[in-house]
Amino acid sequence: MRRFLQGWSLYERLWLLVFCGIAAAVTILSGDTPFGFSVFLSGVLCVILAAKGNILNYLVGMYNTFGYAWMAYQNGLYGEMGLNLFFYVPMNILGFFMWRKHIHAQKLEMRKMSVKALLGTALACVLSILAMGYALSLIAGQNTPYIDATTNVLSVAATLLMVWRFREQWFAYIILNLFTVIMWSIRTAHGSPEGPMMLVMWSAYLINAVYGLLVWTRGANETEAAR
Repeated sequence: MRRFLQGWSLYERLWLLVFCGIAAAVTILSGDTPFGFSVFLSGVLCVILAAKGNILNYLVGMYNTFGYAWMAYQNGLYGEMGLNLFFYVPMNILGFFMWRKHIHAQKLEMRKMSVKALLGTALACVLSILAMGYALSLIAGQNTPYIDATTNVLSVAATLLMVWRFREQWFAYIILNLFTVIMWSIRTAHGSPEGPMMLVMWSAYLINAVYGLLVWTRGANETEAAR
């Protein structure tokens, strides 16, 4: 563990410690399972590694992908389940190999999108959310179809931007995490046993996304300056 944490800032260590402590308390108080805690732990490790530009996030993320898909299935969030199984699994593999090509001196090359590309991506996301939300609303047992569609579409967009090493992924992640907190708040209000843990996890993701934006903005500027 000491070797693993080498190169971590004080903020990163405190962030990990605080949210793991909160998750452990929620697990005990809510009677959640050790499995739920393990999904949370793998999730927070994955996102902080991604914010640092560490390729290990794809390996840790694979466990989180399968675990979260099972929780989504149990809560009637079929869009979330499908997203994790049929998109995140292959993207974890693809992302690992694409990042490995752009690591120099143990540092990932980060970059920025043009304004035109950013606006085009935003428009595509809005149209996709409307179409997917309508499709999900037709499925019996589907909960919060348009919120589920929003989290799915933004997850796809953010993951693709992440694989291509664009810092704009973090704008998508910030919006995504806000909507996912709302979604799990609704599921918690309806008695979901996994709800409290998922609320803590996605709140941690939201804070990390803001941190990731700062780190990747600095990294993208350094890449541009080196050219």
